[in-house]
Amino acid sequence: MSALKWLSQMSKVIEHLLAGTLEVTGRLVDASNATLYGECTFNDEKMAVIYKPIAGERPLWDFPDGNLAHREYASYLISEYSGWKVVPPTVLREGPFGLGMVQQWIDIDESIDLALYYREDNENLRRMALFDAVINNTDRKIGHLLPVVDGSLLGCDHGVTFHEENKLRTVIWQFAERELTTDEKHTLGELVTRLHIESEVLHGLITEIEFSALIARIEGLIESGKFPSPSEDWPAVPWPPF
Repeated sequence: MSALKWLSQMSKVIEHLLAGTLEVTGRLVDASNATLYGECTFNDEKMAVIYKPIAGERPLWDFPDGNLAHREYASYLISEYSGWKVVPPTVLREGPFGLGMVQQWIDIDESIDLALYYREDNENLRRMALFDAVINNTDRKIGHLLPVVDGSLLGCDHGVTFHEENKLRTVIWQFAERELTTDEKHTLGELVTRLHIESEVLHGLITEIEFSALIARIEGLIESGKFPSPSEDWPAVPWPPF
């Protein structure tokens, strides 16, 4: 698929998510916050979606400011600004239970064993690991990886991100201390420039301190030229890992 065709398709998906009629049909019971499954209907076409209303969020002691829905959307924007495209199309909008995050539901490749896949050394996981380092993801579990039948990899559940302190917790540590490629460092540099341009948008989603920490993390990655290593100050893997 050409880049132009892909962009056109994504624009249609975003329009569908924003303008469609949202109906809740179920709930993911294992989620700690309200995570609702539903359908978004636009021009007689239905799209399966996940809807996370802000009203259904539980307060987190270490994330006292803002809300999870805004962080989910901010993560999607970073995925788009960077060109990594690792987060499903995501919007903020009103729904049956108020303002929340609405994201396209992704059917994963059922032939892939996630318990083995997450340990692999491949470009998709490397890209996700770098993305997680940028957004300071505190909860990259195995089940949050969404390998798609077309060979790409997406990720979900990015509500606990952007903390001002380094709190990276992930199951993808096989790239720790590896040298960043020239292309990866270039992408990070371009991302910093884009974030300054889009600072007003991000300031509406995360705090000023968190935005400053985001810029500092990216610049730190460029300066070190390496993927981060697990911290010795806190658990480096989320629990449960799946």
